[in-house]
Amino acid sequence: MFKDKPEETGGLGSVYRHRVAVPRPGKRSERLLVIFTFCLVVFYMVGGFERVIPKIPESVRLERHMNTGQTLHPYKAVKSSIDWGKVKPRYPSKRPPIPLPTASEGIALPQIQHSFGRVSREDQKKRDERRRAVRNLTIKSWSAYRKYSWKKDALLPLSAAGKDQFSGWAATLVDSLDTLWIMGLREEFDEAVAAVAEIDFANSSSPLINIFETNIRYLGGLLAAYDLSKRDVLLQKATELGDLIHAGFDTPTRMPVDNINLLSVKSSEGQLIEPQVVSASPGTLSLELTRLSQLTGNPKYYSAIARVNSLFSVSQNKTLLPGLFPMYISLWGPKPNVISGTTFTLGGGADSMYEYFPKLSQLLNGAEPTLISLAHNFLTSASANLFFRPMIPDSSSNDILISGTANILPNLDDKKNSFDLSPETEHLTCFIGGTYALAGRLFSTRRYLETGAKLTRGCVYMYKSFPTGLMPERLTMLPCPSTDSSLSAGCKWNQTLWEATQKQPGLPKGFVSVTDRRYILRPEAIESVFYMWRITGEPEWQEAAWDMFVAVAEGAFAKETGGGASVKDVTVDPSKEEIRRDDEMESFWIAETLKYFYLVFSPPDLISLDKYVLNTEAHPFLRPVP
Repeated sequence: MFKDKPEETGGLGSVYRHRVAVPRPGKRSERLLVIFTFCLVVFYMVGGFERVIPKIPESVRLERHMNTGQTLHPYKAVKSSIDWGKVKPRYPSKRPPIPLPTASEGIALPQIQHSFGRVSREDQKKRDERRRAVRNLTIKSWSAYRKYSWKKDALLPLSAAGKDQFSGWAATLVDSLDTLWIMGLREEFDEAVAAVAEIDFANSSSPLINIFETNIRYLGGLLAAYDLSKRDVLLQKATELGDLIHAGFDTPTRMPVDNINLLSVKSSEGQLIEPQVVSASPGTLSLELTRLSQLTGNPKYYSAIARVNSLFSVSQNKTLLPGLFPMYISLWGPKPNVISGTTFTLGGGADSMYEYFPKLSQLLNGAEPTLISLAHNFLTSASANLFFRPMIPDSSSNDILISGTANILPNLDDKKNSFDLSPETEHLTCFIGGTYALAGRLFSTRRYLETGAKLTRGCVYMYKSFPTGLMPERLTMLPCPSTDSSLSAGCKWNQTLWEATQKQPGLPKGFVSVTDRRYILRPEAIESVFYMWRITGEPEWQEAAWDMFVAVAEGAFAKETGGGASVKDVTVDPSKEEIRRDDEMESFWIAETLKYFYLVFSPPDLISLDKYVLNTEAHPFLRPVP
């Protein structure tokens, strides 16, 4: 499974081969040997060895393959030309660092993953074939990046070139590190690590560093690759970058900026906070900075983000939709304002902030009660205010939920706010099913898990509804009057109502409009399917994943290079019209989308949800054990 080349003599299996001189047996001995061999074959065919000899876990075999012996690509670690940790801040914190909770302060968390049993030979063969298909597609995409855009941020899969979009620090390379490790691609991983060792985090293609993207893709990728491989250079580089991100908190209020000005960091001038940012920008720094503090023993990274979470905590029930935060907030000025906004969504601009509340609680082993409250409050409020059940003709799929967008219009006359839930959704919201499922296990709350299943089925439904088998970036559906799926709630298919509401012709029944018809290789739907599979063990999720993968592999393959390419219009019928693609392959294609597909068909001990916490870019962080 760990080789992408034909089997050769030697390799992993060669350590078990040796020669022993055996005396030539007599005829009676030969007969006994034949009988014994026959019995041995029968015993093997009925699975006797599987019961007598414990199978080596996939995670153990992979660790031996990837981490044993000398690197295939020797390297010399090169420090960045500026040590960001030694640059003097203009606005040093006036308070002592908030201490990082230790593993011993945590509690024993409930089991997250389903207790998987034995798999039949037929099912195992099917899973292996599917996993191999995902791996082969990943190898093609990585090879295309390696050939046409090595050390660039992203591949242009149609024009066979590369481009820089995130500071020019080889975003796809760093983002893909743990995927290469997880798929057992030893040579490719070692070569990528050698390239990472040479990155200079003081030399950027842009004077402004987006703190959100740098954190989730670069820092997250480095930390996860270190947790898996224990290559010291990866933690060294993560620390260099973590110090730069920490410089983004060099403001009068110690709140982070959205974009770090490199020149201002170099000259110790401090950073200027933007008047308005999306809530996900400061809200999606916590997992990475916390893990960096755990690994380095330096509390400054955790302390920086703990103050942001403290602001969220004291403000959560003061917003116009208590429990949820507006998409746009302001950290500018002496009194940051995270409560006045009027638009509430789990989509782009807010999504990963909510994802991190339960995940950070898990990474800290439940040692921080504030995070548990933040998670419960948002999960409860989102269920009550953001989800709707779509009206669809397929009665067998009617128990699904979709996440919409709420707008609150303050009424100053009677002091009552006007609430409007828009049934427009986007692919980015599809992460939420997995978050609810994880929270259901983490907090032992069954209704969260049930809600997560309905939300995930909703995204699966949107995939299979379109002729390409792919979900568009943004769309609107016809909502039922209630989220209750019982017959008494009454939401039978109404053809007349749908036709009167429909804004675009030719769409599948139940869909009102598609405002962005692209599929840009996004991972959120397969992410939730992965969580549902690992948490419930129900076969429907593996089958859904395979259907999605087949559609993705057929629709997004760029024959020009072998890479993945965004699909222009998922509403076209491939049997009547050729699929058109855009010249872009985001780093999350290998980092997230293909990784999640691969893990769905892998043995469940590989990146177990009881051992690892995955960041919003699917980078697994090893959870300290209490």
